[in-house]
Amino acid sequence: MLEELKQKVFEANLQLVKYNLVVLTWGNVSAIDREKGLFVIKPSGVPYDTMKAADMVVMDLNGNKIEGELNPSSDTPTHLELYRQFNDIGGIVHTHSSWACSWAQAGRDIPAYGTTHADYSNGSIPCARGLTQNEVEDEYELNTGKVIVEEFNKRCINPAECPAVLIHRHGPFTWGKDAFKAVENALILEEVAKMAYRTESIAGFADNANIGIEQYLLDKHYQRKHGVNAYYGQK
Repeated sequence: MLEELKQKVFEANLQLVKYNLVVLTWGNVSAIDREKGLFVIKPSGVPYDTMKAADMVVMDLNGNKIEGELNPSSDTPTHLELYRQFNDIGGIVHTHSSWACSWAQAGRDIPAYGTTHADYSNGSIPCARGLTQNEVEDEYELNTGKVIVEEFNKRCINPAECPAVLIHRHGPFTWGKDAFKAVENALILEEVAKMAYRTESIAGFADNANIGIEQYLLDKHYQRKHGVNAYYGQK
């Protein structure tokens, strides 16, 4: 069942290792078949160097395991909630990549400081609130997804225009049109997190530091790549 999607999710999970976004088993990728109402996700705690495409687990949107001998990722309920609430996404990534996690642990948004960020997101990368004790003790992973949705609704952020979020004291989730785009967005997030930290570090030693991208420049860079009249790249 969904053999082609399993292969893609397997390959996307291996890209997390290739791009140094995970260590040990700290991460997972999933992708959804919207027509069938099923998604495929990495099995829980399986090392990347022994994992096979056949190990991928098929789930439905009610949280039932449809196919697979192994347990799905412990973050499956988070992925499930995002698929149910963000209707246009096709793939999701969760990592504990160090630069993005550092901003999450500090409880800070990643500000848009330059055009690299603006090419990726139409504004700051939000850091959602931490979960309450009750939310942690009762359906922790599902509540993580609900907190992400809550944050985007509260800030009126379109998840298509900001394909990433940080969870306070936890780490990043990214998404995209498919599993590979979600991994690409996780890689870009890590880079802009690193750049933002360095920008603030350098500005801290500078006289009359002027950081923070102008709105008109942010708009230009985001729209030329993602807008209705985008002209970046090849048709």
